[in-house]
Amino acid sequence: MALMEQLAARAAALGVPLGVHIDLTWRCNERCIHCYLDHDDPAELTLAELRGLLDQMADSGVFFLTLSGGEIFLRKDLREIVAHARSRAFDIKLKTNAILIRERDAEWIRDLGVHQVQVSIYSHRAEVHDAITKVPGSLVRSVAALRMLREQGVRTVIACVLMTGNAGDYPGVQALARELGAEFTMDPTITPHLNGDRSILTLNVDQARLGEVFRDSTLVGDVGKFLSPSAPVDDGVMEETPCSAGHTSCYVSPHGDIYPCVQFPVVCGNVREAAFEEIWRNSARMREVRAIQVKDLTTCSGCGHAGSCTRCPGLAYMEGNMYGPSSADCEKSFVRTGVPSAAMLAGRAVAPRGLVQISGAVGR
Repeated sequence: MALMEQLAARAAALGVPLGVHIDLTWRCNERCIHCYLDHDDPAELTLAELRGLLDQMADSGVFFLTLSGGEIFLRKDLREIVAHARSRAFDIKLKTNAILIRERDAEWIRDLGVHQVQVSIYSHRAEVHDAITKVPGSLVRSVAALRMLREQGVRTVIACVLMTGNAGDYPGVQALARELGAEFTMDPTITPHLNGDRSILTLNVDQARLGEVFRDSTLVGDVGKFLSPSAPVDDGVMEETPCSAGHTSCYVSPHGDIYPCVQFPVVCGNVREAAFEEIWRNSARMREVRAIQVKDLTTCSGCGHAGSCTRCPGLAYMEGNMYGPSSADCEKSFVRTGVPSAAMLAGRAVAPRGLVQISGAVGR
């Protein structure tokens, strides 16, 4: 971890885009109830365009490459895309629901040296998982693909998004991951739709459930340390940048638009209109995002959680202001420490949904 932190710090100092996330398509064979993408949008970069983009990215210093969607295996040229990316020595993560993966796919993934495949699993119970994906039999097919990948020696990661419909099932998904020899990761945040629709945020779990998650050592490690109040905010914190988005990473949509992050829908340029390096270095919007420091944030700069908050500038932007608070992250800080954020106290973020204090004096 220390090495990765040093690498990220060096990349930030040099202005190198260390990691890029490309959505190859927004088409999908599942219709997950929490998804923030438009699956009816058919836009895609061509194979030739992607090869050119990958070459430009490699020349710009990109090393970590995430290929996602939509469902990437709906692209018949996926193997060719991955092969070209590996020829440029990218460290590749594939994100997929895996229901289209067959043994021959697991073999070429192994042969091309893909670093890891991340598969979305929402429950160990088919009736729950399939209700979220809206595809009967999807859990069985995804798990079968995971077994094939593991048989080929491919590193696999099971990713579980926490929501109201599966809130109690993540331990079962963890057990499934252990059985399969896969790693496990969980995200407790629902992201608004890229078109601005926030209705899916009703799927977020309540503070009581979030509090239980934050007390689970299998997820957070040292619980006492994780729940401890934030350290005092000093001048060093004020000079920090809020996020790696736009500093060492960015996102490319199927339209070719470059955003600072997939959750930060500020268009900074389009790879069909300008070179990747030109957009990365000289886009006015990218520069604006890159210039933001904690001291520039309108409310958060005066918050006691400023040094420890997981504030996402993209979620803040989708609430109306990239310099403002992210309600979801204010709530996480509150549930974690029992201390309301400055935005909560000022009425600029969600009000606590029932006092759930998780600190020295735990209470509900």
